[in-house]
This record gives sequence, structure tokens and C-alpha cells, in this order.
Amino acid sequence: MPEFVMTAPRGAADLLTAELSTFGALELRERPYGATCSGPLEVAYRACLWSRVASRVLMTLHVADAPTPEALYAAARAIDWSQHIGPTSTIAVDFDSTRSAVTHTRFGALKVKDAIVDQLRDLRGDRPNVDTLRPDVRISVKVVADRATIAIDLSGDSLHRRDWRGAGVAAPLKENLAATLLLRAGWADIAAAGGAFVDPMCGSGTLPIEAALIATDTAPGLTRKYFGFSGWAQHDAPLWNRLLEEARARSTLASFQTGRIFGSDIDVRAVQAAQEGSRLAGVDRIVKFAQMPLVRVTRPEGLGLMVVNPPYGERLGDEEGLRDLYRELGLVLRERFDGWQAAVFTGNPGLGREIGLDAKRRHHLYNGPIEAHLLRFDVSVASRPREHRPGHLPPVDAARRDSGGAQMFANRLRKNLDNLGKWARREGVSCYRAYDADMPEYSFAIDIYGSADAPEGRYAYVQEYAAPPSVAEERVRTRRAEAVSVLPEVLGLPEDRIWFRTRRRRKGLDQYTKLASEQVFHEVSEGGLRFLVNFDDYLDTGIFLDHRITRARVRELAAGRRFLNLFAYTGSATVYAAAGGAASTTTVDMSRTYLEWAQANLDLNGFGGREHVLVQADALEWVRHAPAGGWDLIFLDPPTFSNSKRMAETLDVQRDHVALLESTLRLVAPGGVLVFSTNFTRFSMDSSLTAMADVEDISRATVPKDFERNPRIHRCFLLRPKPWN
Repeated sequence: MPEFVMTAPRGAADLLTAELSTFGALELRERPYGATCSGPLEVAYRACLWSRVASRVLMTLHVADAPTPEALYAAARAIDWSQHIGPTSTIAVDFDSTRSAVTHTRFGALKVKDAIVDQLRDLRGDRPNVDTLRPDVRISVKVVADRATIAIDLSGDSLHRRDWRGAGVAAPLKENLAATLLLRAGWADIAAAGGAFVDPMCGSGTLPIEAALIATDTAPGLTRKYFGFSGWAQHDAPLWNRLLEEARARSTLASFQTGRIFGSDIDVRAVQAAQEGSRLAGVDRIVKFAQMPLVRVTRPEGLGLMVVNPPYGERLGDEEGLRDLYRELGLVLRERFDGWQAAVFTGNPGLGREIGLDAKRRHHLYNGPIEAHLLRFDVSVASRPREHRPGHLPPVDAARRDSGGAQMFANRLRKNLDNLGKWARREGVSCYRAYDADMPEYSFAIDIYGSADAPEGRYAYVQEYAAPPSVAEERVRTRRAEAVSVLPEVLGLPEDRIWFRTRRRRKGLDQYTKLASEQVFHEVSEGGLRFLVNFDDYLDTGIFLDHRITRARVRELAAGRRFLNLFAYTGSATVYAAAGGAASTTTVDMSRTYLEWAQANLDLNGFGGREHVLVQADALEWVRHAPAGGWDLIFLDPPTFSNSKRMAETLDVQRDHVALLESTLRLVAPGGVLVFSTNFTRFSMDSSLTAMADVEDISRATVPKDFERNPRIHRCFLLRPKPWN
């Protein structure tokens, strides 16, 4: 059964996976770049026709080691290309590599093209010509760590090209990203309930046109004239024609009520382009465009959704002018769209705050290379700005305290505080997790932070796990309000000592993304040592509580040893190593901010000497050039995934751990030890590493009592290199 790789805009992988599940995909797995799955050819055809968020649909032909250009050629030639490329077909090869000996994309594509041409010439005496624009068969080759995946690109061209865009029209949003925004904002449900749609800065009309396709259940691929499978030798034309007929029958364009989908823009040329696009997409009867300034936009009858992608630094002038625009948008929403839903897509979170409404949800996405957020609002009195410090406890609704749910939550939290509090005092633990979604309907993590030197100086850091889209927003708000209403009393803390955040699924260094710039630090203690934490500026506070025992193990191993801390964050493991009598410490992190924080932690504990070196560098690159055998004890705690712009390459801890550990083990002196930790709960250590090192899994022994609810909160291993040959 064929295996497929589907790509999508960054931040849309879960939406793509949800779509694929309805197409009959098997063995479906969400990936950072999209998804992988298996299934009959119909799965791929349906993805090409129906997926609103997919970028490409690739069918894997062969996976092989390709450490050299010659091996790449051999891997490509191992495929029977006569099964895929007809005698008169044209081809194109797309090539991409990461951590590969073949670094030049044109050279890699040429080697694969040569393998195909040579094989077909030898086999049947003809050779395919190259057509880089619209080939009959497009071949995709991806090499990662010298492992090549060769696939047929069944989409042929990026699926965001729906073929309704007028020639020469520049658009700020690709069509599949626009569809992602609409799906995130709940437009499908709002449209099904008869709601209206408005985009008051529509540009060339991408959002209103995609909104019409969603509302009418019209397949986005219906207007496309080119797919990569059309000239493929195994194309199943009867199957494709059946799917097209099914899609035409499903569309409700002909019967959809007019007057529900609107777009407007101050630029008359943009409006003209939008009108032409809607005509080519076949939705001009139901989508209405008008040229008007934002201040003249009015609300249609009934309820609905506004989605807008305002400029954030490219189309308008200075920052102050943009601030005025966002303030005007907020004013229009508050005064004319009360009761509506709204979503604003911006690459400038600071400007988003000028709207003057509290976002109920924030979705992390990218517009090309630009990191952006989709801010979602309930436009009502309840969404007006609240008088509380960002990041602190939301306003307490006293009326909620006596509800059954609030009291059940309060009783469970009191029980946990009593049991864990006794344990913490007995063990001398000042910072611990008191609650971790013990009642799944109240999905919070509640951490207590304190200092052994000042037991009265306690703080609480509350993180709400973001609810899945299947949970109604009203239900989420109710349970949040119930929990908030009892927290000060049960925790025994004033409201200004309780911080509150929403924790969404994040990738790699995303967890360190700056949220504010308060620069207020609080001193806490752990294991007889002192550390600075920050509850305002970052989602994580500066010390990972589940690593408490792991840090203690580092201290036990450190005496007289040269210690190296990679991906060091705020250097807490370095402080422990210094406290354990390390002869020297080297702390490596890419962020100057976190290295300064690490230095402050060292100074706070009296470890400020020259033997403690801090290095600002990309750890992935740094280990490749560091001296072999230079350290006796290494702590390696990489992010699960990172594609930081400051790193030379992406990091996926499961995919890349063998290469990373091999590079790091090279730095361990004979008799030394590498402590490797990861918070990827599904991590599996590759057995090949046992050839280089004795590997001891100490995960179970390093999970603290306050994290026993989740025994896979992290994985931890000791690796002792075997003697060098």
C-alpha cells in the first residue's frame, strides 16, 4: 500500500491530519511539516482535490542511504522508472538536503535526473525531457542526514494555487494559509449555522473567496487545471473523474444564499483583483466586494465572523500609523460587531494589543518566513480589557465559588497541597508541582515556588492546558472561571502572587519565546542552592521542576570533573555541577539572555570564577568543532524540536538523536559520562548507540514524586563511552 508525505504551512499540521482522517488515510502521523500516512491511491487524490490546508502530496517510492553523490545516483536508479514515466513524458526533479554530503540542490537534482534518464535509455531506448514548470512527472528528493527519500509529487505544484488568482496579482496570503485561518477561527461551524463573513481589508480577496469555498462545501481543487498525477503512468483517470463528479455534486454554490460573505478594501485596484478572482473561482454570485475605508465598514444582519489580515510593517508606513490602524479596527469591532466572532492575523503581537480586546485564543503560525499569530476574539462586553497585569490571575468571579465544579476542584487541590506539602517539607523541597490536570475537566498545572530561607515568600504559577478544538469555548471559560474563583483561598496567596498562563502545544525553542519584558526576577531555592525565576516574561520560568532529581545526579557525578552543559537554558545544571565540586564548567546556549541568567545563577551561589565559562553558540554546530575528550561529565538536554532562525539547521530530537549523541560522545574523556535528557514523551533510544557507549535508562529513577502522575514526563539516560579503538 502506498505511503504518502503531505506538507502544510507551519502551524497547520493538526488541521491537515484531521482532513486526512476523513479521506481514509491509514497509519496517520502528525509531523512538524505536515503528516505522513498510508492508504490507497484515492487518499492522495482526495487530498489533492479536497485538502484546504495541504501544500504538497508526495508518494514515497524509495528510501535509501545516500552518503555520497554516487550512492544518491544508485538509490534513484534502483527504482523502476518505466512504471511511472511514459515514453513521451517530461520530468522535473526537486532536491533538498539537510546534513548531507550533497549540499548543492542543482547538483543533487542533476544526479537523480541522470539516474532516471540513464535507466530509461538503457531499458527502452528513449529518454524523458525536462520541463521545470509543468512536467508530466515531478520527482521530489529529500536527503536528511544522508538518508534519501525519493517520491512522486502527485500535486505537481503547490496546492495553494487554486488557479483562480488573476495573472500578476500579488497576495499577502497563500490560499491554503487563508483556509487555515478560517478553519482555526471556526468559520465552518459559523457558516453552517447561517452566519455572515466580513473581511474589511480584503486585498485581492483571498479570505472571502476561501470562505465561500468552505461555506459551500466546494472542493478547492475543482478549479485547478494541473496536477502532478495527470501525466503519471499509473494515473487512475476513472477514479479521478469519479471524485470530480462527487465533488461537483456536493457543492452548494448554486443554492447558497447571497448577502452573507463580504470583502472590502480602501485600494480600488485590490478590489478589482478580488472581483476578478471571485469570478474565476466561480463564487462571484455570493461574494460581494466594495471599495471603502475601514471606518465605513458595517455589520450584516445576524451573527457572524470577521477575519482580517491587517498590515504589520510592509504595506503601510511607520509604527505609529499602524498603531492607529489597529486601534481603529478595535473601535469598529466594539461599536459595530458586538456579539460576533473575530480573528486578526498579525506578525506584530505588539500591534495586536492595540485592538483593545482580550484574545480568547492565540494560534502560532507563519506567513512564509514571518512568525505570526492568529488572535481570536469574542466581540462582547466580556472581551473588553480587564484591569489586571498581563500574566497574572484573571479577575476572580466570586459568584462562581459555590458552584459544584469549583468546590470539587478546590477539594482536590487542598488534598494535593496537604499530601505533597508534607512530603516537600520533609524532603526540603521548596518548588514543586501541586496539581497536574488531576481532574481532566480542570486541565491546569499548578506549581508552587518558594525559598527555604524565606518560607513565607511563596508564589504560584498556574498554567492552563489549551483545550482541543472539540471542546466548546463556553465550557472552557466556565471551568477556568470556577478554578480561578477558588485559587487564592485554597493556595493561601494574594492574587498578585499567582501567575496565570495558557500553555499550548509548542515546538522546541518555542517554549522560550518571550511574552513580556517585565524583567522581574524572584529568588527560589532547590537542593540547598539559589535560583532566579521569572514568571512574567516567558512561558517557562527558568527552572524545570521535573529535572530536580536529574540535577541532583549531576551534582553527585561532578566532583573533580570537567563539566559541559549543552542547550544550557538558564544554567541550573551548571550550578549543581559547581556545587558538586566540578573542576571547571562550560555552559553553551544560543541565547545571550539565558547565558546572562545562567551567570546570575552562578554568581548567586558564589560560583563566579574563571573556571566557569559561558559560550554563546548554536550547540549543534559547536559540538562538531569542540575538542575530543575535553570533558569528563556532559549534560545534554536538547529541545524536542527547533527550527530557530539563529540555528544553522532544524533539530528533531527523535530523528537526530543518534547523530547528536555520537557527536557529543566524542567530547567525553575516557571514564567520563554523558547525561542525556529529553522531554519528548514518545522518545525511543536507537539501539545502534550501544556500539559506542554503555547506555543506562534512568528515566524512572529521575521522575520526582510530584510528577509521578506522568511517569513519562521526561526520559533520561547515562551514556558511558566504550574505549576508543
